[in-house]
Amino acid sequence: MNGASEFQVQRERMIQRDLIGRGIRDPRVLEAMRNVRREDFILESHRRMAYHDCALPFLEGQTVSQPYIVALMTQLTKARLTDRALEIGTGSGYQTAVLAGLCAEVVSIERRQALHLAAAANLEDAGIENAKLIHADGWDGAREMAPFDIILITCAAESVPTPLIDQLAEGGRLVIPLGSPRSPQQLVRFTRQGDDLKRHDAGGVIFVPFLRGVAGDVKDSEAEDGLTDIHLP
Repeated sequence: MNGASEFQVQRERMIQRDLIGRGIRDPRVLEAMRNVRREDFILESHRRMAYHDCALPFLEGQTVSQPYIVALMTQLTKARLTDRALEIGTGSGYQTAVLAGLCAEVVSIERRQALHLAAAANLEDAGIENAKLIHADGWDGAREMAPFDIILITCAAESVPTPLIDQLAEGGRLVIPLGSPRSPQQLVRFTRQGDDLKRHDAGGVIFVPFLRGVAGDVKDSEAEDGLTDIHLP
């Protein structure tokens, strides 16, 4: 069995055991996860672990989210083919690629230049053409491209940034880990209904903190190494 087919077997096992087995039911989400090769979005040194249900180390102390978390956050967005999505925290581009398979367009913002460039290369190699990457402060979103039907935030904040709320379309869904960066957080989906946000809690998680500014322009005093994203029982 060659390497490619081995990864295909592992990917399908991951979908059956770690996604369907833990409650991921949306068939479009499952198909999107099936179509994205996680092995192409992680470091070469960890490719053999591509379909382990855990976060994996990436550049500059960051991580590639565990498959279950990617699937759960994606399912929470209730993505439609006509949706325009904003992602805060591109990372390796893995979540971006999954979301791009479900939406008309994904705009993804990354504050760290090394990650921004790595994700751009990963997505180009994967043939993803409907994702636009921006190297900027994600707190401010992408006002000039708003409104968005989906806003997905892959880092934890104690509250939702006001600029992102302002950029959420009527009926839009915003998914974010809420809470302190050093203790368990709650994964939350907000749905916009006029001036109100309807809240749905989806379980405990731990994510890296939502930092302000563009890397190189700020002092990252918060130690991010060792923090990862996991779903708590």
